Amino acid sequence: MIVLIAILSISLGIGCAKKPVSDDGAAGGAAGTTDGSGQNGSFSSQSVTDATASNVPSSLQRIHFDFDSYVLTSSSKAALEDNAAYLKAHADAKVQIEGHCDERGSDEYNLVLGEKRARATRAYLVSLGIDSRRLSVISFGEERPLDPSSGESAWSKNRRAEFVTR
Repeated sequence: MIVLIAILSISLGIGCAKKPVSDDGAAGGAAGTTDGSGQNGSFSSQSVTDATASNVPSSLQRIHFDFDSYVLTSSSKAALEDNAAYLKAHADAKVQIEGHCDERGSDEYNLVLGEKRARATRAYLVSLGIDSRRLSVISFGEERPLDPSSGESAWSKNRRAEFVTR
């Protein structure tokens, strides 16, 4: 009997792994709109290159955010304007916007913050004329760091939104 309880406890612990929060843009309501007001944010951009399932190369720019922020600054908007131009030139490309965080904060908090970053990014692309049906968002929170080390240099790399074309 004790062995059965131990096996059941282990099985429940393994089955309770955290999962990324995702949104394909079809859900409505207030949760689908993020304007980012009340937050401070900035980032730098760098090119991300991915081969996609449709063999469309991506030249979409990765954006980085300040600590605990999801607001797009003028420089982030400039990078997203370049991304919108790319998406307009590749009208068949669909994009998943991935929100990421650094390791600080709880798993739950970082999943929500990563989603807010992805949604703010999507909202700006939609305001630039990109069809929202082409854009999906997902949050990986702190689960997929670019730099696994600790410290401000690593953390600043990990606070980002990335684009995966499909």
